[in-house]
Amino acid sequence: MQDATNSATKKSCLLIIMLLAFMQNAYSDDRIISRFEALQSGYPVTIGDSPLNAWAALAQFYEARNYQPAWTSPAAQDELLKAINEISDEGLIPSDYHQAALRDIIQRSQEDTNPELPTDLDLIFSDAFLLLASHLLEGKVNPQTIDAEWTANRRQRQLHIVLAEALQSGQVYQTLQSLKPPAPAYHRLASYRRQLSALLGRPWPLHEAGPTIRPGDSDPRLPAIRQQLILLGDLPVPDNDAQHELGSSPVNQLYTGNLIQAIPAFQARHGLDPDGIIGRKTLATLNMMPIERIRQVDANLERWRWLPDSLGDTYVLVNIAGFDMVMVENGEEVLHQRVIVGGPFRQTPVFSDRIRYLVFNPTWTVPRTLMIQDQLPRIKSDPGYLKRMNFKVYKGWGANRVEIDPAEVKWASLSSDNFPYQLVQQPGPSNSLGQVKFMFPNKHAVYLHDTPGQYHFSRLERTISSGCIRVERPFELAERLLVGNSSWNHDNITQARELKEPVNVVLNKPVPVHLQYWTTWVDKFGNLQIREDVYGRDRRLIDALRSDAQGNLQLTPRSKR
Repeated sequence: MQDATNSATKKSCLLIIMLLAFMQNAYSDDRIISRFEALQSGYPVTIGDSPLNAWAALAQFYEARNYQPAWTSPAAQDELLKAINEISDEGLIPSDYHQAALRDIIQRSQEDTNPELPTDLDLIFSDAFLLLASHLLEGKVNPQTIDAEWTANRRQRQLHIVLAEALQSGQVYQTLQSLKPPAPAYHRLASYRRQLSALLGRPWPLHEAGPTIRPGDSDPRLPAIRQQLILLGDLPVPDNDAQHELGSSPVNQLYTGNLIQAIPAFQARHGLDPDGIIGRKTLATLNMMPIERIRQVDANLERWRWLPDSLGDTYVLVNIAGFDMVMVENGEEVLHQRVIVGGPFRQTPVFSDRIRYLVFNPTWTVPRTLMIQDQLPRIKSDPGYLKRMNFKVYKGWGANRVEIDPAEVKWASLSSDNFPYQLVQQPGPSNSLGQVKFMFPNKHAVYLHDTPGQYHFSRLERTISSGCIRVERPFELAERLLVGNSSWNHDNITQARELKEPVNVVLNKPVPVHLQYWTTWVDKFGNLQIREDVYGRDRRLIDALRSDAQGNLQLTPRSKR
């Protein structure tokens, strides 16, 4: 009987404990609820001087946990602060994530018994995490707000769930690290940024214009140039004795020794002609301050955050600013070629798609804008142009179009408001698309193709197309893409090229293609490559990155935009 009584007592105690635990877990923090009620009534909610930005995600997070406090663990608080303190290495600004306010509220909560402080602490820590997570996952800047011709393929996660899981697992810092782009190229660039940061605050000479310096010349600017190349990693760090001699001694004013190799290498990695001659452009590049290099790196780190986690096992990537194209298979670069891209007024857009088919011996249907702006003036000034360049002229469009004799058209009377014709260039050696084009149908009507103007690839700056990408060795690319089509090989391609009519070849497996715009990257040898911002896109992005984060997230989670 006694045993039964004891057993019943134990069960009752257990039920009471479970009920108390349930009641504790079900208990909502009225102060947290009141903050959200204020927001819903249209009142701004700030913690000190720091406005909270991620209200939609905050509401989802606290609603899911019945408005209970979340940041009761000092270890979790320390991990978030650690991540924020390091975030400048990613080109982001720690103060965007309430860095000072977080430190201040931790200190105050240890000294002040104000009952509002725990709520303040909880909300501002959650807001800081959500905003930082959003920026690491999708970027701080919406690319389309600074460039309408930019389509990002951004990563998406439910950030309120990410925060809940990070706190539940006790892995706040590691969770944030996992949200960074996984691409090795991103991490190499972030690592190089840390190297450049070590140069901040150091004297950086600015070279005055003067005579061009050639190998063998003597010039008083050379000791400072040597020192800059050492700091930038283009020359090895000298031993102590050599460092002592780096002043303006006659020996170090000579363009000799390891400078002979270092200057061309420096020029090449900055997209200059590696002729070894120190002229105006090379001096201007040497004058580029470390902070300018860092800002340019920051812009390109942000562009990586706009991309999906994976570019694909096999893909083609065009770097518009670098004027080159690579093809990657299973993580290995198998092709690297020069390309020609759109000019400043017909810029090649940024987006991703899939190459679905190839056309050998293509025709070229001239887009209307080019017909009016480019072709019509040529036709008016050169009556034999259409015949010489193998164009057919059609009146009307689609199935109802009718081919007409160009001689019957009164070209001089035509204008942008009166041009009822279509120009189609036939296959042949003069065709503007060359002998093959790579199709990934898109709203921009942009694709990769061959070109009869191979001599243009010798230019350093290759911004001369009307938006499409001209490929230096297109048939090497065609062969790699057609590996998955068993009936196509080098011989088949050669035979197709000899025909006088278009030949369409659909890929058995479409291949991802990414048109990107990177002005800095770290190459496979560990060297920072820097290119001119030919479309002027860096400055707009840098300005947006340096702006206040408030308003970027607003009341809508970035993952929903």
